[in-house]
Amino acid sequence: MVLLPSLALAQSGNPVTAPIEQFSAVLLNVMKAGNNTPFPQRYQMLAPAVDATFDLERILRISVGSYWAGLPPDQQQRLLQVFRAFIVATYVSNFHSYRNRRIIVFPATRAVGSFQVVTSTINKPNRDPVRIDYVMGQSGGGWRVQDILLDGTISRVAVQRSDFASQLSAGNASRLIATLSQKVSLLSHGTVRV
Repeated sequence: MVLLPSLALAQSGNPVTAPIEQFSAVLLNVMKAGNNTPFPQRYQMLAPAVDATFDLERILRISVGSYWAGLPPDQQQRLLQVFRAFIVATYVSNFHSYRNRRIIVFPATRAVGSFQVVTSTINKPNRDPVRIDYVMGQSGGGWRVQDILLDGTISRVAVQRSDFASQLSAGNASRLIATLSQKVSLLSHGTVRV
């Protein structure tokens, strides 16, 4: 059962910010469920929102870089499956308690080429807000996340690209697949396997 969060989100009706508003509402529910709810259940709560909000295949292709085109289709599909699990497990692991946090999605966006950047903050009582910018692009008939900028500047895709490079070789992603699978298992305390 998904609980409706207390609305800490601006419901702007803007097609660019709407996916982030909806994702943030689900993320708040996962946080409210907290560690009292088993990890696999919180994972299942969040996974559909990740699928709807993030262009995971594009993010993965850019993170893998030039190696992507040389991977056999079955490895591309397996890598995408494991990458999705890694993204979901990372969110569930990092957002495991509520503690009166609020997520604010700002209604104004800024253009960067063909992309739009949506700014959000996670506000914790008595602490400075944490800023997360979502780089949104057109995908599948709507706006979806193409990258995340932590503190407004640190590209998650660029960090992944650097991290993934040592795990890839021409035509082979088996090391990266194994590494991401292991990370999912560690993040979920062995309760989610891919």
